[in-house]
Amino acid sequence: MEHSIIDAHIHLDLYSADERVIILRDMEKYRVKALISVSQHLSSAKANLKLSQEDPRIRPAFGFHPEQALPAEKELAELQLFIEKYHSHMAAVGEVGLPYYLRKKDPRIPIEPYIEILELFILQAAALNKPIALHAIYEDAPIVCTLLEKYSITKAHFHWFKGDQKTMEQMTSNGYFVSITPDVLYEQKTQQLVKQYPLSHMMVETDGPWPFEGPFKKKMTHPQMIHHTIEKIASVKKMEAQEVYDILYENTKQVYF
Repeated sequence: MEHSIIDAHIHLDLYSADERVIILRDMEKYRVKALISVSQHLSSAKANLKLSQEDPRIRPAFGFHPEQALPAEKELAELQLFIEKYHSHMAAVGEVGLPYYLRKKDPRIPIEPYIEILELFILQAAALNKPIALHAIYEDAPIVCTLLEKYSITKAHFHWFKGDQKTMEQMTSNGYFVSITPDVLYEQKTQQLVKQYPLSHMMVETDGPWPFEGPFKKKMTHPQMIHHTIEKIASVKKMEAQEVYDILYENTKQVYF
């Protein structure tokens, strides 16, 4: 592999120990320079911090993933204190956002408490001058855009973005970043996002260990898949692969380093 890559969004702590060994061992071979490893909750943040202390190529992000039951007040307070304490070790606040799939499963779940928690994390990201890694899709994305605008957040990363044209235009106008997953090889909606969103505000991710279909069916999600993603992005954008590699790499450095 000639071109360097960064996985802009992976849950490294959710892999088994054996799988992590494989991924870290393979990084040099596949020219994976860094992994932005996002957290689910407090114990996940602690695990990602430990992983990053053992291997500096791991850049941890600390946050509370919204697709789960609300945290107890004590856990939320402890997580925010943890972020405050270890912010110099942290690449970003994340993964944070709103619970789209949880509410699809149970529409009785109110969104307001999740918005309140997200606002706390946005405030913290602003205070610490850190980027924020977001789970905000479909009709949740405009709500999150409004919150980001309220606190003048510019380094916002919407991972695996799904949304309408109007929201995409708002995100583009505000300079927010999106990241593209390996499903771009077989999902037309992802290909359409690539076609429309400016490459200047795009990154690439695996969201591992989330599994993929198509050519990746029944395979462990591995950062090396990003090389296939970038080749597809270059094809959709009708650009030289080398140029696309360079732009995506610099974009990710700009946001997370």
